[in-house]
Order: sequence, then C-alpha cells, then structure tokens
Amino acid sequence: MTHLFDPDRLVLGTWAQVASAEIVDMIGLSGFDFAIVDAEHGYFGLETAENMFRACDAVRITPTIRLPANDPVMITKAFDAGATAVVIPGVGSQEDAEVAVGASRFAPRGNRGACPCVRAGGHFIRDWQSYVRRVESETGVVLLVETQAGLDDFDNIVRVPDVMGFLIGPFDLSVSLGYEGDYRRAEVQDAVDYMVRRAQEQGVPVMMPVFDANPVEARRQLGEWYERGVRCFVVGTDKIIISAAMTQYADNLRITAN
Repeated sequence: MTHLFDPDRLVLGTWAQVASAEIVDMIGLSGFDFAIVDAEHGYFGLETAENMFRACDAVRITPTIRLPANDPVMITKAFDAGATAVVIPGVGSQEDAEVAVGASRFAPRGNRGACPCVRAGGHFIRDWQSYVRRVESETGVVLLVETQAGLDDFDNIVRVPDVMGFLIGPFDLSVSLGYEGDYRRAEVQDAVDYMVRRAQEQGVPVMMPVFDANPVEARRQLGEWYERGVRCFVVGTDKIIISAAMTQYADNLRITAN
C-alpha cells in the first residue's frame, strides 16, 4: 500500500463521492494509489465509509476520508473504522489544526480514545502495542485549507506539529475570497502557491487537487505543480471521471440523421 506522501514518486488518488464499494474497487484496479471517501459532500456516513475502507484494503489502496467537520469524535471514529488518513475540511486557524491533530493521537501526545476492540486495532485479535506504533508512524490528519481565514493564519497553522500533510482547496478558497468559484484567477493561484511554498519550507508535504475532466488539461495542471515539488495529487472525482467517460461514449455512438 502506497504512503500518501512518498517524496520519491508520483502518488495519484481520486474522490469517492458515490456510496459504492464497487466503485472503490474500480478506482484501485484502475491504478490509483488512494481514494478519499468523501463524507462531506457524499450522501453517507461512517457506516457506509467503513465498507468503502474495506474495499480500499481489498485492492491495496490507501483508505482516506474527508469528514464533514473538524469534530474530534468523528476523527476518532474514522481512524477506529480503518482510515489511514483523515482530511479535515475548513481549517481556518492554528487552534483548528491543534484540535484535529490532538484527536488523531493517543495520550500523551493527543487525546484520542483508546480501544483495542475497534476494526483498526484488529478487534482485540492483533497486538495493541504494535498497532499504536503503526498509528504514530503511518496515520494522521491532512488539513484542508480553503478559506480566507486559513490563508490569513497559514503561517501559524503550518507550524503545528504532527500534521501528516496539507490539502489546498482552490475552489472553496476562490469563493471565500469573493471570486465565485474562479479558482484559475491569478489572485487565487497566488494564494495557493504561497501556501504550498510555506508548507514545503516547513517540511510538510502537500496534496494538490486537479479537477479538470479533460485528461490533457489535467495532466498539464498536474505537471506544473509536480515541477514545483508536489508529489501527491487527488484528481477529478469518481463522478467527474464516470460522467466524462459516459458522455464521450454516448457521443461517439450517436448517429445523426441527414
């Protein structure tokens, strides 16, 4: 299973917004390295997400989840259910970051509740101490910074210890800055570039989203960020990729009567 932030290789994932373990199977079998189970914009909760994690495990891709809020209880539950990484949306301050990190670590480093009977701990079958060592070295929170507040306090956010990585949200950031979703606008791109550089200066890796349904354009955008040192990308979504393929397939088969 690939680590999300391997500095020596390109790591590719996509959003799993459809409540389907079968689609997660397809994501893994298609060659992606991870899937972010989207419990913020997907219409499902942790009961469904847990089965999607099982699908990730079956095809050996990294099970990751985006939660709907920075809620310590939900963070703990997501890790207990088997997530390797938990994406925290709307991180807007150093305090937000500290809350998220604290919920991802057992005492004395954090305040995550400890129970050896959870799925991630092996249902009391595996060795608990080995599991704790793995948690400390292989799992963590990815902070999604996507607002004016997060941009303004980023110099403090980026210094919070034990953050696995950052995910920058250009679309929401453009809305927060008043540009109505125009994430290609120069002011938005400058803000994203600033946060990427500050994270890299602090030695914290970055995951970059690439939305474009056109694979040629998506490859161009990915290449630009790769040249700037980003190695982890979440590209499209399951809905974007499936919809684009369906549209192309239908268009290619349609016969126009003369």
